[in-house]
Amino acid sequence: MSMTKAQAEALAGRPGNKPKRNEREHENQVELFRQAQFSVQKYPELNLLMAIPNGGHRSMAVAGKLKAEGVKKGFPDIFLPVPRGGWHGLMIEMKVEPNKPSPEQVQWLWDLTRNGYLAVVCYSTKDAWGLLIAYITGEYSIVLNSPDGNQMIISPTGNRLE
Repeated sequence: MSMTKAQAEALAGRPGNKPKRNEREHENQVELFRQAQFSVQKYPELNLLMAIPNGGHRSMAVAGKLKAEGVKKGFPDIFLPVPRGGWHGLMIEMKVEPNKPSPEQVQWLWDLTRNGYLAVVCYSTKDAWGLLIAYITGEYSIVLNSPDGNQMIISPTGNRLE
């Protein structure tokens, strides 16, 4: 049986087929970690950057084991355990438009931020990369919206105005 050009391109992972949203999130995160790997000489802190394998499709048995081990629904995708500007570390939830964080993700981000971690959503590799470098160098200012509609203004000096 012969294959069409589109089938061959899809099998080879070539352009021609638009990736699904969760695949784009994956690709953005992979690109972010590639950039970090190439920038470790300039920013050694990036050597500590890690992914939290919290999402994805798993069998019921594996999902049950992970839950028993303490995996929590909605926890952010990326963690930089480097203290800066009064924060314990940086947490990033990767998304692509038009995806929005789930209620569990919003709650995690807010709870982590209120407990000393800068926790935000990024919608592209460019945004996540810019945030990482701004966090490491201390050149940022962010406004977060809480699940209940309150705002928190965040600066590298640790100012948290509620």
